[in-house]
Amino acid sequence: MSSNDESALTRKSPFWRFSVRFYAVPGVAQACIELQDRAKVDVNVLFFLLWNATQNRALSHAEVAELDRMIGEWRDATVIPLREMRRALKSPPRVMAPGAAEGFRARIKAIELEAERLQQEAMYDLARSGGFGQPAATPAEATAIGVNSYQAVLGQFPATPLAIVLSAFAKFEPPGRDMI
Repeated sequence: MSSNDESALTRKSPFWRFSVRFYAVPGVAQACIELQDRAKVDVNVLFFLLWNATQNRALSHAEVAELDRMIGEWRDATVIPLREMRRALKSPPRVMAPGAAEGFRARIKAIELEAERLQQEAMYDLARSGGFGQPAATPAEATAIGVNSYQAVLGQFPATPLAIVLSAFAKFEPPGRDMI
């Protein structure tokens, strides 16, 4: 592995740091899982919109659709199959010893998390290129524009989990006001 490969594997963008902290806010993880399962929300895209909002940047419907198209191949080829495999192993086949299956499931979970981080790093690179987002007056305005844009792409999100995420975000202090 070259030194460039190593730095790419260990790099943690401001977007990733934001996501890890926000996902840990009580209630957010469960609400995100519900949005993902019920409305096919890519939590990485949702968090990208929220992270941009911390910087008073909003993505339009066309930008969200383009972003979703650009990262969709990675998500569909890696993140979703890993998630499905991890979830399936919650109830492993009887032939497999529970401890062995759980150890394997834990390794898959780590790989799934790395796949999500790589997706976020790619999205962060897109943000740094300046190709996404326009200035918004406030983070609240940027949030509303971004979330409405994403709903225009996917369809209406379930109200309760969305309200939990948005309420938590309104109170959230981003880590160090990390910028692009």
